[in-house]
Amino acid sequence: MGLADENGDPKKIVFVTVGTTLFDALVIGVDTPQIKKELYAKGYTHLLIQIGRGSYIPSREVKLLILTGRGKLSENSNGEDGSLAVDYFTFSSSIADSLRSASLVISHAGSGSIFETLRLGKPLIVVVNEDLMDNHQAELAEELADRKHLLCARPQTLHRTLVDMNLESLIPYPPGDAKPVAKLINRFLGFPEE
Repeated sequence: MGLADENGDPKKIVFVTVGTTLFDALVIGVDTPQIKKELYAKGYTHLLIQIGRGSYIPSREVKLLILTGRGKLSENSNGEDGSLAVDYFTFSSSIADSLRSASLVISHAGSGSIFETLRLGKPLIVVVNEDLMDNHQAELAEELADRKHLLCARPQTLHRTLVDMNLESLIPYPPGDAKPVAKLINRFLGFPEE
């Protein structure tokens, strides 16, 4: 049985992680009304953001215009009356519990975060930090997206990725098989393929 809120309704949590890095562009990106509305429209109830070393503080106040059963718009906020609840933190000794409770993970492109999420079988959107020099993380994320293990976005394309998101199309990453990753690393380092 999954997590439930105080009313017993199931929680659908989106967990956003920037790891130990500074990636304000990702935090700012998920803190937009467009992203929050899209997440709510897809049935998510909670947004938990790990902001890391960033200086941008996301808004906990969420006001969504929600179409009611009678075709009227109603305004809700802070997870009450059916809107998206938002919370954030800087660091945690372990994000494992947050990953396990998530229905969707939106992550920076660090290999540790990617593989920990895939190992847990969680749907994953990797957002590449374009401010990094010599961005090998982008190559890893794009390769795993090409193999349909995750979705890959940039901060400016995250909304479109969410709109087009089809989690049923993702293929689980086979646990314990390091060969595809080793091949990717060897190819990146210029070693001949065997």
